Amino acid sequence: MTGHADFNTIAETAWGIEAWFEPGGRLEWINRSIERVTGYTAAQCLECADLIDLLVYEKDRGYVLELARKAGEGGGSGSAEVRLRRKDGSLVWVAVFWRTLHDTSGSAGLRLSAIEIQSRKEAELQLLDTVAELRRTRALQDHFLNRSNEERARLEALLDVMQLGVLFMDDDHRVLFCNKPFLRIWGLDESETLTGTREAVLFDKTAALRSDDAHFRRHVAAALSRKQLSEPYECELVDRRIIRDISTPVQGAVRDKIVGRIWIFEDVTEQKRIQARLVELAERDPLTHLYNRRRFLDEMDRMLADATRRSSQLGLLAFDLDGFKPINDRFGHQAGDEVLKAIAREVGAVIRRNEIFFRIGGDEFAILAPDVGEENLVKLARRICAKIARMPLQFGGKPTGITASVGIAIYPIHAGSAAKLIARGDQAMYEAKAQGKNTWRVYDPACPASGKPANA
Repeated sequence: MTGHADFNTIAETAWGIEAWFEPGGRLEWINRSIERVTGYTAAQCLECADLIDLLVYEKDRGYVLELARKAGEGGGSGSAEVRLRRKDGSLVWVAVFWRTLHDTSGSAGLRLSAIEIQSRKEAELQLLDTVAELRRTRALQDHFLNRSNEERARLEALLDVMQLGVLFMDDDHRVLFCNKPFLRIWGLDESETLTGTREAVLFDKTAALRSDDAHFRRHVAAALSRKQLSEPYECELVDRRIIRDISTPVQGAVRDKIVGRIWIFEDVTEQKRIQARLVELAERDPLTHLYNRRRFLDEMDRMLADATRRSSQLGLLAFDLDGFKPINDRFGHQAGDEVLKAIAREVGAVIRRNEIFFRIGGDEFAILAPDVGEENLVKLARRICAKIARMPLQFGGKPTGITASVGIAIYPIHAGSAAKLIARGDQAMYEAKAQGKNTWRVYDPACPASGKPANA
């Protein structure tokens, strides 16, 4: 049977808040989840003279004080939903459950559990607003009521799956406990009883789900070999889900005696997808899907540092389009957008794999080329000019042509910093424009461009 230390570990790592109050009402113990939910550490809560004043929203304090009085007088158990004020001043709804426990001498204190229900409360408010709107719009009542019920069902289903899988193994590598979210995460029947199952058998049951089962087993072996909290590990499944786990050994009553290990599993697929999408939105131009100016500056710094470390060169090709403004003016911005997308597609086809293509803004583009000399950069500039000049463009039934002016600058030959390299690439590009456009120029300090010429 799982010992006190085991359940203390489970309580300490539980997603919800767990706390113990002595019979007089003083907080005796609280787990680390209080900091995740409110921002206040467990130590700050233990040191606080008035925990209700610290944590409870002022409009809910009278209600909470009354509940505390009844719990102290009548004992038993109960539940409530209240608002807590976080350390940063924001509010969060929690569902609180309590039970008075007794020992042979009388009351042993009050156990309190709390889980965050902010999403559910927001959903309830949204549903109330929907119902109010339905009452105001009687002619559409049935239609909107069905939509409201479907939305509520979706929200409830989402809340049901937003849980952590918990697995506790004993020191003999047998399952002592696992919850239903664990079974769901690993595709196991929720009616199946795994208690007593050996670790190796459990892994065999779920091996087919993992994209790299051998790597996962090496991770498990490494975690088991350490007597400390493991680093978070992400396992990709064959169905493209990503499961993150973390584990910690459980100390027994005897010093340095490990009596088992607790594992926490979380499906982070959606979280990872959102993170990837946010990165893409921050670094990609939405029209051409090329990297944007922000990513250009980041890559420039990274590649310059790499070139400095390896005593190599970094080439910059800066170019913009000759005749782009007349296309916009004559055929509209939609035509201009089509030109920019065609440039991204056609030029993207002629650059090498280690070269990076960017849209800096408007009709301005750049290419970063590591480990390349002037001769190869010139060849690339020629290919770009030729490719763009031959692009078949037609708007309003009339063929239209466009060309590019390309400037070349090389680190460390022409500049020793990112800002200077960009400036000298632009200067070479302006010189190409001054020489008649549809051409390229390597930066030459003897031929400074007088200024940026207007597009023809």
